[in-house]
Amino acid sequence: MMMGMEVGVVGVWGSINLDHPATFDTLAMEPEMKKMIIEDLDRFVKRRDFYKKVGKAWKRGYLLYGPPGTGKSSLIAAMANYLKFDIYDLELTSLYSNSELRRILISTSNRSIIVIEDIDCSVEMHDRNLGHQPTDTKITLSGLLNFIDGLWSNCGDERIIVFTTNHKEKLDPALLRPGRMDMHIHMSYCTNQSFKILAFNYLGVSDHRLFGEIEGLIENVEVTPAEVAEELMRSEDAEVVLEGVLNLLKRKADEANEIKEEQSPSTPEDNDKDEIEDEKVDGGEIQEAKRLRTEVLVHTLRNQRRGRMRIGRPNRGRGGRW
Repeated sequence: MMMGMEVGVVGVWGSINLDHPATFDTLAMEPEMKKMIIEDLDRFVKRRDFYKKVGKAWKRGYLLYGPPGTGKSSLIAAMANYLKFDIYDLELTSLYSNSELRRILISTSNRSIIVIEDIDCSVEMHDRNLGHQPTDTKITLSGLLNFIDGLWSNCGDERIIVFTTNHKEKLDPALLRPGRMDMHIHMSYCTNQSFKILAFNYLGVSDHRLFGEIEGLIENVEVTPAEVAEELMRSEDAEVVLEGVLNLLKRKADEANEIKEEQSPSTPEDNDKDEIEDEKVDGGEIQEAKRLRTEVLVHTLRNQRRGRMRIGRPNRGRGGRW
């Protein structure tokens, strides 16, 4: 697999051998999602005559979106290895005009994947309805749209364009429609299935006594496959690294709970309830104090009464006198 990078001269690509080990087997992703992507890729490469019959350029667009560290770059490498396609890494910020972007497209080969990473950061791609399109932008939104599915996009066959972003909501709706980004793939936080794949890849284990506790936590915290993989690389001892993963998840859970408590403001109803509870406590304390004073008073009166009874008791000595 070759990887191309633009090298300053317009329309010229530099190339290197890219021996990335990622495959769909090692990819930490839900099996259903893997199957759907593989089926889509197989269907695409087999439909040359179909695309020609319906009058469409033989190309396919994918949008990979999700938090950093969820495996977007690994998925691109797995796709290229699966299809035996070359990869062109296109950095939009290095280009100076829409015409340069067009010449770059023409210079790419067939059976290739053109990658535009962090599309929301590369150029102003916000909703055009907001009227926010700065004049100093090198590549315009219309120029990019023409690059994806304009007349020049028909120069070449069997091409795949992959966009990545951490913030799908920032992209202009015109970019997201079918024909430009045909398939949207959400790269999610680590799940039980992806954790098991990582554990097998790094440790060669498919089961362990700590799996149950880890799986119970991993569905309720936001931890990326990259974070889990980093813990799994700390040792070849499964017991040690899985304890590390478990501690990572516990820290994540504690942090999430702290944030949740800080972000949940008390309502007036809650304050009223607290005041009522305080009043109940205060009232109970007052009643208890009154009860104690009453008991002391009764005890004192009883003692005084007994004293008087002892003082006035008849002296049964001589003559029966008092």
